[in-house]
Amino acid sequence: MDCFNSVNSVYLCNMKKIILDASAMELRLNRMATQMLEQNVEAEKIVLIGLHDRGYFIAEGLKAKMEKLGAQVQLLGLHIDKTDALAHPIVLDGDATAIANQTIIMVDDVASSGKTMFYAMQTLVNIPIKKLQVAVLVDRQHKAFPIAPDFVGFSLSTTLQEHIYVEIGASVTEPVAYIV
Repeated sequence: MDCFNSVNSVYLCNMKKIILDASAMELRLNRMATQMLEQNVEAEKIVLIGLHDRGYFIAEGLKAKMEKLGAQVQLLGLHIDKTDALAHPIVLDGDATAIANQTIIMVDDVASSGKTMFYAMQTLVNIPIKKLQVAVLVDRQHKAFPIAPDFVGFSLSTTLQEHIYVEIGASVTEPVAYIV
């Protein structure tokens, strides 16, 4: 990939503007994990719910970092069609009653309008929970729904024509986030 450094340390690679390379992503995830523990110091256990696929991989990384700091963390996945959340059932992995009365943090890769997270939260409506928070790696700040992330790795104002992509997961050798 042909890359060159442009203004503000944003890398341009084949017309993609890389906003988080692997090392920057690692730093942001470390900071987010620490903030989660600081804001939930009273919690005996924290439940991370990662929105499949990329949100789940981010939640896996956060879980490892939080456990390294001594926290007890449970990880669940949530399957949701991000292009049309109501077209298919929204499915939470595991037993929903097992997370009752816990601190829950829902994790996704990019927050744009807040629509996906809004519908994802509806899976928790009938479960008594202690606290519900939202974590995203990148926040685009184009809210159409009343969802404000509590933990943000990178906040970026974009035009509606620009799109943020996060490449992360088992098949990705180096995680990266970029804007097109």
